[in-house]
Amino acid sequence: MDKNIELKKLKQEMGADKSLPLRTRETRLVFGEGNPDALIYCLGEAPGYYENQQGRPFVGQAGKLLDKLIESIGLKRKDVYISNIVRFRPPENRDPTPEEITAFQPYVDREIEIIKPRVIVTLGRFSMNKFMPGVKISQVHGNPRTIEWQGRTVIIIPMYHPAAALRAGQIMQQLKEDFKLILEVLKKAQEIKTEEEKPKQTSLF
Repeated sequence: MDKNIELKKLKQEMGADKSLPLRTRETRLVFGEGNPDALIYCLGEAPGYYENQQGRPFVGQAGKLLDKLIESIGLKRKDVYISNIVRFRPPENRDPTPEEITAFQPYVDREIEIIKPRVIVTLGRFSMNKFMPGVKISQVHGNPRTIEWQGRTVIIIPMYHPAAALRAGQIMQQLKEDFKLILEVLKKAQEIKTEEEKPKQTSLF
């Protein structure tokens, strides 16, 4: 499977899906971007003003902070894949509704299935709730959780959204500390991958 081709098809499908909410004359589809072979998948909330203008995720002030956080662990933006749970900008940057999140869910799931990341960094409570419903981000941020997702083992790292960090110094510090965990968690994820790929031994007795 050529991941670039599959992602292009998925983007075209989303562009043609008139049933998706938040689509207006003023909004444009903001699809995910980055390395299709990325081991790290960053999942945010929804596009804002600048994302809507450029048709790219995380390009405003929160995006610049995200770029710096990625660089702080020795990686570049092009090394990871960045996306959102909602792909059109909500009016006035309001929170996405549960119905809007549900409408985009099949496309998000398929994107993850194509990329097959080993580590998913959820940025903010809305993307965290996709994998860890019913928990508070203040209690679980920076605590990796291993889950089974689409038949594969994936490690979820819940983190605050960079936009929240721009508004509060304490959250900024916590986000910087949480990002330091990524490479350690990725190493663990690679070990899980190695174990999964080992041939299964069958016993005759």
